[in-house]
Amino acid sequence: MSGQERITLAMTGASGAQYGLRLLDCLVREDREVHFLISKAAQLVMSTETDVVLPAKPQAIQAFLTEYTGAADGQIRVYGKEDWMSPVASGSGAPAAMVVVPCSTGTLSAIATGACNNLIERAADVTLKERRQLILVPREAPLSTIHLENMLKLSQMGAVILPAAPGFYHQPQTIDDLIDFVVARILNLLNIPQDMLPRWGEHHFGVDD
Repeated sequence: MSGQERITLAMTGASGAQYGLRLLDCLVREDREVHFLISKAAQLVMSTETDVVLPAKPQAIQAFLTEYTGAADGQIRVYGKEDWMSPVASGSGAPAAMVVVPCSTGTLSAIATGACNNLIERAADVTLKERRQLILVPREAPLSTIHLENMLKLSQMGAVILPAAPGFYHQPQTIDDLIDFVVARILNLLNIPQDMLPRWGEHHFGVDD
């Protein structure tokens, strides 16, 4: 696949594992190759918030997610936190876009300072230095001055900060509708087709004229 068809998806230890899993499913359905990274904290959150319990090793996670999403063999590629030889660790091999969803404030801070202590942080650093698309989806409340300063710094570097803050103008009926709102916004930024949420102006949401 071309660079435009490959996406790095990272999940870290903030609440909102459902967003990352739903995005993964959508990317697979749109025939994107996904380079998947997940922190230990994110695995713990996922097992707490969902019925998905991932195995420990990258190869086992890859097999599990391939079956879970119905992906083709090799469509999802999972890398460990210190797999420095993976494509996402170098500007010559990394995909054109990276999404961190959910993005913990710790990961946000590490990316903002260029820490590169693990593969998620390194992949984000590569995305920034190569001037590629980086979308960060934090889920935290309230936000401290430190959080806001890190978000501003990253925004000034070219990253997109997309808080996991669903709207209600589409009149959601279920939790899945709220999840889809955020995931649809991510897909719009990636210029990937989605039918979960009409773009503004394409549908009348019941607001009086």
